[in-house]
Order: sequence, then C-alpha cells, then structure tokens
Amino acid sequence: MLRVKHGCAALGIVFAVALSGCVTLPANSKRVPQDPWESWNRGVYKVNDKLDRAVAKPVARTYVRAVPKPVRTGISNFFQNLRQTTVMVNDALQGKFKAAANDLGRFLLNSTVGMGGLLDPATQAGLDLNDEDFGQTLGHWGVHPGPFVEIPLLGPSDVRDGVGRGVDIFTGPAHYVSNQPVSYSLYVVELVDTRTGLLPLDETLKNVYDPYAFIRDAYLQRRAYLISDGKLSEEPLEDPGEDEPPAKKVPDPAPPREQPARAAQPGNPE
Repeated sequence: MLRVKHGCAALGIVFAVALSGCVTLPANSKRVPQDPWESWNRGVYKVNDKLDRAVAKPVARTYVRAVPKPVRTGISNFFQNLRQTTVMVNDALQGKFKAAANDLGRFLLNSTVGMGGLLDPATQAGLDLNDEDFGQTLGHWGVHPGPFVEIPLLGPSDVRDGVGRGVDIFTGPAHYVSNQPVSYSLYVVELVDTRTGLLPLDETLKNVYDPYAFIRDAYLQRRAYLISDGKLSEEPLEDPGEDEPPAKKVPDPAPPREQPARAAQPGNPE
C-alpha cells in the first residue's frame, strides 16, 4: 500500500509538470532533429531546474560542507561498487565477456578487501572501471535512440535510455533490499552523491547562453561516445561565420626586368 501511495504521488508530480511543460522556444533557436519535443522538454527542464536550485543543490552543498572528503569518497566508492552488478550484466548481454569477468573481479575485490566497497583496491590492482547500462546494450544491438526527452525529476534522456533505466533497476542490489527505510535511504544518499559530483559544472552553466541546449547536446554526444566505445571519428570544427571558403592568395607580381641596352646599329642615331 505504501508503494502505491508513493507511486500515485510521483504520477501527480509528473502530471503537474506536464501541465506546465510547454514553453515558447527562444528567439532564433535552431531546430534539432533529435529533439522534436523541444517545447515540452524545455518546460520540464524549467521545472527540474527550479527543483534543483531549491532542493538538490543546497543539499549537495551542505553535504560537502558537513561531511569530510574521505567519507564522501568512501560513499561514492560504495555506490560505484553497487553499480558493478548492472555493468557486468550488460557487459555479458553485449558479448563483452572479458569485460564482464573484469567487472566481476572488481565487485568481489571491492566488496571484500574494500570493506563493502568503501575502498577501491580493484583500481590499484589494475582492474578497469567500465561503464555499461541497458540503454547502451540496446544501442549496441542497433536499437535507435529515438527522440530526446527531459524526464521529470530525472533529467536528460532519450526514449531508448529511458527504457534502459527501468530495466537497470532490476540489476542493482538496492532493488532487492526488503527493508523500505533502508532502501529509500540508499536511494536518497545516492542522489545526493550524484548531485555533489555535478557541482563543478554549475559554474560552467552560468556562462552558457542556453543551458538546456548545452545539456541536451552534451548528453547526446556522451551517449553516442559510450555506445560506440569511444570509436566515434572526430569531425572538423567549422566556423559558423564563414559561408564561403577563403580566397586564394595571389602572389605579388615580379618586378619588371631591366631590358639590356641595344647595340647601336649603323644608320641609327644614338
């Protein structure tokens, strides 16, 4: 019954966001094919940003001031270790069995020697830290990402990654904690830890003309990079102010050569 009430409350929040979801696009904004729902997405982003400024950011800053850095590092390591189960499952689903064995080794080593994941001896042992999820698995097998979507309370995504997030819940150990206060506490602390890791980006967003477009493009580029395992070819940078190629430089004309003096001919006066 408690979960049903929380679910109804969450749906109520989503519905309220939906009512305020459509906004007018900025002047001279360029349409992006991956974002056909831009008007809705900007409205949801506006609400998400207000909630972030009112709740998430102040909590994250208080967390940084109140909790010593070694403790925060241990908490980050703990949640990173919990996520290894999701990573190894998706490694296997993509046929990356060597990476799956690597991630299984990370999880076992950090869970035992690393005191439940608070320490990270696996990195010192040379075990790579991989990043995989079900959205990447779908992309690996050719599933199209679909339109970009700003999810209420959760932030940027696309249709494929939104489905992937739902599946990833079932591959994390926290989902199977039967004690609800403990389960919710883990979820809240993880959110605070995640928001704390994003604090350095706040200063960057202050200097951006259109934060929504900046976050959207950064998200889409990062996801494309992860799904391709970093094999995307770099495109040359283009200057938007240059519509025509620069004119070729014409070499300076050579100075006129001096004509040799003609010898005097008979009958011709000098």
